[in-house]
Amino acid sequence: MAPVIVSLVAVLTLSACGQPDFTYVRDRDGTTYFKVPASFTRLNASPIELFLTGDRPGSQAALTRAQRVWSTAFDRSAQPDVSHLLGSPDPFVYATVHKLTEEQRDAISLNRLRDFILPVTDQTRELYEQQSALTGQRPLFTGFERISDEVLTLDGGAKGVRVRFNYQIGGKVQTFDHTAMVDEGGSTVSVLLMGCQATCYARRAAEFDTIAGSFKLLRLPG
Repeated sequence: MAPVIVSLVAVLTLSACGQPDFTYVRDRDGTTYFKVPASFTRLNASPIELFLTGDRPGSQAALTRAQRVWSTAFDRSAQPDVSHLLGSPDPFVYATVHKLTEEQRDAISLNRLRDFILPVTDQTRELYEQQSALTGQRPLFTGFERISDEVLTLDGGAKGVRVRFNYQIGGKVQTFDHTAMVDEGGSTVSVLLMGCQATCYARRAAEFDTIAGSFKLLRLPG
C-alpha cells in the first residue's frame, strides 16, 4: 500500500477513537482529498449540480453527467441548506471532481480552471453580462472584485489555480475562495469552492486557508 494511503488510513483510524476535529473527504475514485472541520454538516450536492448546469432532474443529461461528475457540500450554518453556496453569513464548502470529455481536455487552460464554476476572468464575465442582457434578466452576480489570483505549483505535471473574489448577490457582498486543479494526464479537474459573506470570510480566513491547504490530488497505486 502506498505511503500516502497508509497515512490517510491512520488519520481516519485515530479520528474514530475520539471526537474528531475534522471530516476527511475523498471522491469516489480516490483521486482527490481534503478535510473540513467536523462542525460542518454534509449535504447532498445534487441540487447544486442541477442549478449550475440547468439540467432537469432525472433527465438523460443529468444521468450522463452523474456518471462522470462527483460532488459534495458542507455547511457551517445551524440551518444547513445548499442555497447557502450563493450567500450565507456562515462558511459553505462545495467540492466537485469532473472526468473531462475529449473536447473538454482540448480546451482546458488556467483560465478555464478559474471559470470552472463562476465567471471570474474578464472575458467570461463579459459573456455572462451579455447573456443576462439578452434574456432581459438582472444578473445574479454583480460588482465583481478580484482579491487574489495564485497559480499553484503541483507535482508531476498537474496544474492549478487559487482565486479569491467578491460578488454582490442579493444586496450582500459574498467572498468566494476557488481552487481548481487538473491532473497530470489532463483528464480530471478537481474544484473546491468555499465562501460566505465578506465580513464572515475576513473573520474566518485562517479556517478557509486550512481547508484549501488540505485540498490535494492523490496518486493511486498502479
